[in-house]
Amino acid sequence: MKKSHPVRRVVLATAATVSGIVLLLSLKPASDPGSAAAAGGAAPPAAAQSPQGGVQPIGNGTVTGDAARTQYGAVQVRLTVSGGKITKAEAVQAPKGGQSDQITSRSVPRLNRAAVAAQSAEIDAVSGATYTSSGYRKSLQSALDKARAAGPAESSGPGNAGNGGNAGSAQARTVTGDVAQTQYGPVQVRITVSGGKITKAEAVQTPEGGRSDQITSDAVPKLNRAAVAAGDAEIDAVSGATYTSAGYEQSLQSALDKAGG
Repeated sequence: MKKSHPVRRVVLATAATVSGIVLLLSLKPASDPGSAAAAGGAAPPAAAQSPQGGVQPIGNGTVTGDAARTQYGAVQVRLTVSGGKITKAEAVQAPKGGQSDQITSRSVPRLNRAAVAAQSAEIDAVSGATYTSSGYRKSLQSALDKARAAGPAESSGPGNAGNGGNAGSAQARTVTGDVAQTQYGPVQVRITVSGGKITKAEAVQTPEGGRSDQITSDAVPKLNRAAVAAGDAEIDAVSGATYTSAGYEQSLQSALDKAGG
């Protein structure tokens, strides 16, 4: 038998070693995020979304959506927003009368909870309350649109730097609500808002003439104080001034909506 030459064995062993190294190098991943960044390249960005799915944040306060008409009556939703999130949802109008009372009492609380949980108008309809659910979603979306239009409290600009950076959000604003028509005349409310709170409320229009003058002089100061104390339109009617109180609350809510809370 012919013996292999020693030099040939060394050459073959060396060739095998080199082939193995080349094979190992070919199996190594071409790149990874860490090595790309180290080489000056951009690593693949992590997916990120804003709390509202990339849309404009909603402003804090109380906002009422437009009334949505349904086959069985109007549905209107009011939201309370804090920290850019819906903390409370309620239907200030819902179908009434007959079977609608039962459907409303069953479905509206569920829709309210769903709105807070979803933080959007993408909520499921309640079984057996298709029309009410549809109207609720429309009014809810309207309220969200208004809240986003108001936007979050703006931070102070360079001109406010000397005030600790809080002057922009604490600056007082005066807003006048829409005129509310009552059986005895129009009521219109103007509010001053500072730091997200009502600091002053006044009626710029009230029923006049005859007995209305006496009722107005007695009721309006009480309503003004109640608006400041409550910080919203959930105030009690003044005894003996039901129509004026209702008109005042309606115009006050309009002013709050315009003020973004």
